[in-house]
Amino acid sequence: MHIVDGALANEVVIGGAALAAGGIALGLRHLPLEKIPAAGVLSASFFVASLIHVPIGPSSVHLIMNGLAGLILGWAAFPALFVGLLLQAVFFGFGGLTVLGVNTVNIALPAVIVYYVCRRGVTRGSPLTAAIWAGFGGALAIALTTALVGLSLMLSGDAFIPAAKLVFFAHIPVMVIEGLLSAAAIYLAAQVKPDLFDAMKGAPS
Repeated sequence: MHIVDGALANEVVIGGAALAAGGIALGLRHLPLEKIPAAGVLSASFFVASLIHVPIGPSSVHLIMNGLAGLILGWAAFPALFVGLLLQAVFFGFGGLTVLGVNTVNIALPAVIVYYVCRRGVTRGSPLTAAIWAGFGGALAIALTTALVGLSLMLSGDAFIPAAKLVFFAHIPVMVIEGLLSAAAIYLAAQVKPDLFDAMKGAPS
């Protein structure tokens, strides 16, 4: 899911950097002190999960967990996921520094969208209801991320259209897995840490 340096047109790289800067600024404004530990845990979860690549045909896929990050952090997912992407680029060469903005938008923006789509369903009702909405959000985040990656590639040239299609279809199994993991995580949180949902209810829109 990481786009590498040199794969995108300059206009896409610059636009992605500008959008990422705006998202990170908003995220920092929506990151109170009590959310910092959760942001650190979710950033680390993203960092570790996305290091494990599974080959599928000529490509490979990995977990992202951006849906779960979005459900808990909202806009604060932007700085949390940015830190994970930056560390991966610096220490392991995943993605790259010039495309860091685009990769941040492609992964963090779906997290924020999932937050707004699913927050009400997660914070109201039984733990089972919360888990169902979280599962939907986890899968939706991957679908949106693959769509944004494909759009980034297509905006950089028609030659990337086959690669964009491959990205989407290769990540269908990941959508299912991320949905199940997000559902399980939120169900467990509803059982052992229900105050987490109180913070979500009072989060700024």
